[in-house]
Amino acid sequence: MACESSLESPIIKTTFRCGFACWITLFALMAYPVSWVEATRRPNVVVILTDDQGWGDLSLNGNRNLKTPRIDALARAGTQFDRFFVCPVCSPTRAEFLTGRYHPRSGVFSTSAGGERINLDEMTIAQTFQAAGYATGAFGKWHNGMQYPYHPNGRGFQEYYGFCSGHWGNYFDPMLERNGRIVRGQGFIIDDLTTEAMAFMEHNREKPFFVYIPYNTPHSPMQVPSQWWNKFKDKELLMHHRNPSSEKISHIRAALAMRENIDWNVGRIVAKLEELDLTEETIIVYFCDNGPNGSRWNGDMKGRKGSTDEGGVRSPLLIHWPGKIAAGKTIPQISAAIDLLPTLADLAEIPVASKKPLDGISLKPLLAGQAKKWPDRMIYSHWRDRVSLRTQRFRMDHEGHLYDMRTDPGQRQDVAAEHPTVTAELQRAKLAWSKSLLPELKQPPRPFLIGHRTFKFTQMPARDGAASGNIQRSNRFPNCSYFRNWTQLEDTIRWNVEVAESGTYDIELYYACPAKDIGSTVELSLKMNNPRVSRDPTVRGKVVVAHDPPVIGASQDRTPRQESYEKDFKALKLGQMTLAEGTGKLVLRALEKPESQVMEVRLIMFTRVSD
Repeated sequence: MACESSLESPIIKTTFRCGFACWITLFALMAYPVSWVEATRRPNVVVILTDDQGWGDLSLNGNRNLKTPRIDALARAGTQFDRFFVCPVCSPTRAEFLTGRYHPRSGVFSTSAGGERINLDEMTIAQTFQAAGYATGAFGKWHNGMQYPYHPNGRGFQEYYGFCSGHWGNYFDPMLERNGRIVRGQGFIIDDLTTEAMAFMEHNREKPFFVYIPYNTPHSPMQVPSQWWNKFKDKELLMHHRNPSSEKISHIRAALAMRENIDWNVGRIVAKLEELDLTEETIIVYFCDNGPNGSRWNGDMKGRKGSTDEGGVRSPLLIHWPGKIAAGKTIPQISAAIDLLPTLADLAEIPVASKKPLDGISLKPLLAGQAKKWPDRMIYSHWRDRVSLRTQRFRMDHEGHLYDMRTDPGQRQDVAAEHPTVTAELQRAKLAWSKSLLPELKQPPRPFLIGHRTFKFTQMPARDGAASGNIQRSNRFPNCSYFRNWTQLEDTIRWNVEVAESGTYDIELYYACPAKDIGSTVELSLKMNNPRVSRDPTVRGKVVVAHDPPVIGASQDRTPRQESYEKDFKALKLGQMTLAEGTGKLVLRALEKPESQVMEVRLIMFTRVSD
């Protein structure tokens, strides 16, 4: 595994490698055979990924608590995969979809604080399609790195609109970003993301496009427009979790309302493709990233989000391509998120850009009805040192219990003693996989990157920082948090960083401060690890304008949240810093504090102005 913390600026080396791989891919593409696709037009691809949905949140799968007619119609007109598996949580699933490789190989070990980043020597599905001449866009929750080139724009997406964190604190007119620049969203976030994705499709209608739409619902906070909530707020549930006493009814109702909103937006995408006369030229893929984010009906499976049992990792998978993929077909063979990159590249008949071996396999033979003998395979699920293993018939859980999933899909009866040969084989396989892959996650902490010659903006959010003294994070979940209770001069906020390439940057600090506390002076400095740097670059600024916005979110929440509430923070211009390539500590400290607090801090924005 490549280590991104070298003083020799591995960013440049990695960028060169990625660029070289793209050129090789382009040359290979010119000689690639065409059979399923026309020589003049390769198929568009639209991938829709939902967040915390679970297999059971579709009427398609038998849930009578809600109706998802548009997604159900996609399934009827396309092909379903009956046993499709993802990861127990968000960022690992995204990494496996993007790379076609198990997430430990790409360095993804957490959902925040830098552990969600895909190593820079990995090639993504977007780079595969971009190398083949596709317009590429992503619209939604990225969750695989914020600072370029971990950013979507550095991983093959020419257009990005959404947020890069693992969850967000406000779904109505939220702070988002467009290609690194902070912007204001318009209306409810899922509707807004859909509108942006459709505009991208229309703008690129004359060339093939690859569009990735990772929606961020029904992940909490449980916010959804009244149009959808009113249908569910008093609804009697007809179907329940296998352990009904664990249900939180208001949370379930909100999740179902959010699901029906997603269904409506999927219908908008389908209608847009019809309007553009691109339906028959477009592959639509629909799946979710992990099990449900609560105890609700999920087909009697064991486990939910965070679990490596069946209910924590089984997802719907629908693939729709009129005239090319059979309608109304269900594929029983097991498959996984790692298979989507090779499958979609195979369907589009373009070469995979990655030079690393993939863990996934192409499912095209199954889709084409050409898989006469499909070998049994093993699919692994991992989270926090818990590893389970799935074959076509059996699941071995993280404790070594064996379940016959054909006769016991709810994992109630351990049959290890009845199948000693199978048990021994799967135990050996699970141990070998763990020994081979999990050490990849035990690497030194990677710094957060500042600056790249080809990208203008770098956000350094509170999520990626650490504070000393009395300073508190607004919530124990870092993703959309901010720092508060800065009451002591000796307290600081720090970020472990690497300047990828030397340059000069405009610096803005996003803050909040009531009128009674204005007057503090803050200093931002970069203390370099390189002893040859004689002077730390420094900028200072004074809070002279009060900005005391209210906390946002509580009035829109349909059920109490765990995550931080949000605020509309204001940008304070600190000046310019000229940074030299290398690693160091970015430190924000207060020089004077005339009143009770310094400020609240959401993020620091670096805008590159010159090399």
